[in-house]
Amino acid sequence: MIYTRELRFSTEGEIDLVDITAEVERVVAESGVKNGHVLVFVPGATGAIVTIEHESGLLEDFRRALRELIPKGAGYLHDRIDDNAHSHLRATLLGASECFLVVDGRLIRGTWQQIFFVELDVRPRHRRVIVQAVGE
Repeated sequence: MIYTRELRFSTEGEIDLVDITAEVERVVAESGVKNGHVLVFVPGATGAIVTIEHESGLLEDFRRALRELIPKGAGYLHDRIDDNAHSHLRATLLGASECFLVVDGRLIRGTWQQIFFVELDVRPRHRRVIVQAVGE
């Protein structure tokens, strides 16, 4: 069985973190998949999917770490095109997808492990995330 749904939402721009855990769990429940896996994927070069605890201090630490690891305006060649090379590099570092197990119809994740979309582009965007449950 394969069940695919698309999540759509707007973001506020650079390093906006959108908790999509409840929506992914809803898709798994709707899918009817009892045992298998679910893929959460962002089609786009400046967005990412991560797991992290939904705690305000940790989320701010995450933002700061991204800014320090890959700073904006550090002389990247791509900035000659549209001033968002740092966005692309951050997205590449984080990744466009995460895969989770589904057991007995439930998404398996740690107690403090929430699923977030990370907006890395320099401006607010309309985004979509594809969620696909596969299994029996």
